[in-house]
Formats: sequence, C-alpha cells, structure tokens
Amino acid sequence: MTTIGVPREIKADEYRVGLTPAGVRDLVSRGHVVVVEQGAGLGSAIPDADYTAQGAELAPDADTVFARAQVIVKVKEPQAVEIARLRSDHVLFCYLHLAPDVEQTEGLLRSGATAIAYETVTDAQGRLPLLAPMSEVAGKIAAQAGASMLEKPAGGRGMLLGGVPGVAPGRVLVIGGGVVGRNAADVAAGMGAQVSILDRDIDRLRELDLHYGGRVTTIHSSALAVEQLLPEVDLVIGAVLVQGARAPRIATREHLKLMKPGAVLVDVAIDQGGCFETSRATTHSDPTYMVDGILHYCVANMPGAVPVTSTAALTNATLPYLVKLADHGVRAALSADPGFLAGLATVAGALTSEPVARDQAREWLAPELALQRLAGDTA
Repeated sequence: MTTIGVPREIKADEYRVGLTPAGVRDLVSRGHVVVVEQGAGLGSAIPDADYTAQGAELAPDADTVFARAQVIVKVKEPQAVEIARLRSDHVLFCYLHLAPDVEQTEGLLRSGATAIAYETVTDAQGRLPLLAPMSEVAGKIAAQAGASMLEKPAGGRGMLLGGVPGVAPGRVLVIGGGVVGRNAADVAAGMGAQVSILDRDIDRLRELDLHYGGRVTTIHSSALAVEQLLPEVDLVIGAVLVQGARAPRIATREHLKLMKPGAVLVDVAIDQGGCFETSRATTHSDPTYMVDGILHYCVANMPGAVPVTSTAALTNATLPYLVKLADHGVRAALSADPGFLAGLATVAGALTSEPVARDQAREWLAPELALQRLAGDTA
C-alpha cells in the first residue's frame, strides 16, 4: 500500500490540481491511500465531496499531506515552502523545468527527495506523453491570447487577426513545429490568419504540409528566415523545445527593431527559460509587458487558465505512471520502463538529468546508477 498526497497548487494564478476524482478511484481500488488537501480541486471546479466520494481522505493543510504521503503528485514545480516540506523518502511527481531554475535544483538536491519530471518522461517512440496534453492546451491558448493581445486596449497594433472581407488578415509566425506549434497554427489558421511555421526538421515540415494542405506555409528554420519574416508578421509564437534543457534563444532584442510597433510575441517556452532574449515570466493576473514597442506575453503556466480542461487532460496522461509508482515502488517502476526512467531528475542528493547538468554546470549521475542509492524503496 502506498500513500499518495495531492496538495493544493500555490503558484500564482495556478488553478489546476494534480489528480482528479477518477484518478483517486483507480488508486483506491488498487489498495492505495490518497490524501487530498482541502480545497485542492476547487480551482478546477472539483469540490472536496467529489474526492471523498471516490475514497480520498481530506487533509486540513499541505503540511499534513506532505507528512502522511510517500508520493507527492502535483502540477507545477514545487515552490520554496513546498521544497522545505520534502523528505529524502518522498517521491515527487510533477512538472519541474529545472534547466533555467538553479534555486529549485539546489533545493531538490538538498532535500534528498526522488523527483520525477513529467516533461522528460518518454514513450516507446521517443515522444513526451506527459508534456503533450499541456503542450496542446498551451499552443491553442498561445494563438487565442496572441489574437487578444493584438487588440488596441491590450497594447497591441489594434487589428483583428482574421481580418474581414476587404481587409487583409493578420500574419502569424510560429517558430517550432512540434505539438505546441501545430496546435497554435491550428487555432490561428482557424481564425483566418495567414500562418507560417518554421522548423529545422524537414520530415516534420512535410508532415505539417500534408496536414494543412497548403493552408499554412512551412519554412525551414534559420536565423536568416527569422530575420526576413519578422518585419512582415503581426504575431510571433515561440514554440521551441529542447527536451529537458534550456530553450534556445531564437530572437534577440535587436530583432525587435525589425518588427511592427504593437506586434506581439508569445513565448510558450518560458517555463524552460524562454526563446526570446527579452522574455521574462509573467502571470495570468499581469500577463504582458512592452519592450521597444513590442508586446510580450510570457505567462509561465498558460494551461492554468483553463483548469477544468487541463486538469482532466493531465490526469489522463499521468495516471498510468502514477499507478506504476504506487503498485511497484519507484525503483521497480523506473527500472522496468526506460522512458519513465528518462523522467528522473534527482535521487538522494544526486542530479540525474544530463541537460540540466550541462546548463547549470553541475555534476550528474546516470539515472540507473542513481537509483541504487536508495537504501529502501520509497513507495
């Protein structure tokens, strides 16, 4: 039997929760205990009664959740007060985005906890199954938010992205043709915008070209292509991902001079440090800022704006992995699945992510070796 703890998310403007009542039911039916902090699901329209109806136990506060649980399941990276609650026998399962976050990395290493990052777990095809659902949501929100930010009261150019008969639509540049980029392009094209997608992977560009049937322009990404397109577009969506590592910088402050005054930059890679030099994380309460006449939208938890959708989509993806942790313990669960093992970030004070180690100039230990440091199974 494993005790799983679900604390309320405390990051600014974060309304998601790490587990739905459906997930609770699955875990409880397998003989596990699920402890949910009171009010944890309210932001996602899930009352406490829905959790208890499926067998969850309610805890009055986060301290109680952390004290009782062996596995802590969350959505966003732990905040400082949460890191302080972690013990060496805890397994933390959530998004971490460690590469640009030295303070969080150091805190997790000091805690000795076993931390598994949703965003680096892979499947048999090398895809990112726990990042994909939130990437889908973030891509759609990026296009919606960008269209809204182009309105004059929001600080944008004052244009309707889709145009109207007799007036040309706006132009959108999506940099990165992965899950985020495709979903952003879907929504932008659906609004009637003229959309271009840049990517370095020729095979991916072929797939996108077939998908859109000519409705979206695909272009091989290069520094020159970015510079040539920036003066022409009204909205730029940065959707570049390097698995586990800091996002590459694809636009500098100098590039802003090429853009139209009031154009909008949406940086979906902000969790991984941002792909524009001028990016800094913002919140849903205060989502934008202006640099050199260009409006920046860099909300670090875009899917948190639609928690009813996001929470359900996230649990759908994470629950099979959480069941493995609860049923078999962390060592057995990770050792049996190389893709799950790829999500391991810290164990017993050791960093196990090579991209994070490279970005932060730290030593690291191969995950399979780090697991041997566990004196006894933690779940």
